Amino acid sequence: MSTDATAGGARGGRTSAAGSALEKSLRILEAVAAPGGPHRLTDVTAAAAVPKSSTFRILASLVEQGFVRTEGDGRYAPGPRLRALSALVGAGEPESIEGVLCELRQATGQTVHLALHSGETITYIRKLESAQPFRTASRVGMRMPLHTTAIGKSILAHLPAAETAELIAATGLPRRTPRTLTDPRALHAELAAVRERGYALDDEENEPTIRCIGAAVLGPTGRPVGGVSVTTVTFLVSREEVEAYAPALRAATDALAPLL
Repeated sequence: MSTDATAGGARGGRTSAAGSALEKSLRILEAVAAPGGPHRLTDVTAAAAVPKSSTFRILASLVEQGFVRTEGDGRYAPGPRLRALSALVGAGEPESIEGVLCELRQATGQTVHLALHSGETITYIRKLESAQPFRTASRVGMRMPLHTTAIGKSILAHLPAAETAELIAATGLPRRTPRTLTDPRALHAELAAVRERGYALDDEENEPTIRCIGAAVLGPTGRPVGGVSVTTVTFLVSREEVEAYAPALRAATDALAPLL
């Protein structure tokens, strides 16, 4: 029997070692996203026709980047970045990620960000600019600290207490502006306030003259997968006006939860 005949017909006769690293990663993503998941490592390996050691290594990288999530029991499922990419294909439709963010921008008249949580940072995956002539330094793909951003603080507030403490200790809370919270006790007090009111504020803590309100997007288990923020400039919008965006912001995060 030829090698092609024994190497997984689902992949058109490829051997388990065939294909570039990119091809292997794409086949693994297809296997993870297949119906009936979450899938065990052995099932992903067989479906993707990739050696188990390579599959495990690629999955670890995909988990780190947010394209795959692990259930903690050896099973894998599509992660928030993969779900976001899929949803963005339908951009402009009312039920899409893009549609939700557009509605929030229209309701507030301000710049809107969507970011995903990955380790000690958040990564912006969408930015919808306002009609204002002022622009922030943020861009899609940029990674930002958790403790200085409204999205990041909203995520920290909803993580398990032990995990939040570990992240705070690991990062050391570096200062980005004179208003950055660098004292762990002050940050923990702020996170308690975030949990109570349901949103976080970045009051020039990450970038001078920039004030943001953010809220976490929670996954099926209640764990934050990312967050949304409304970004303003301090000389045009007061803190009270920013906080008035909270209901529209929370409506957006609720609508995004099943999409991420």
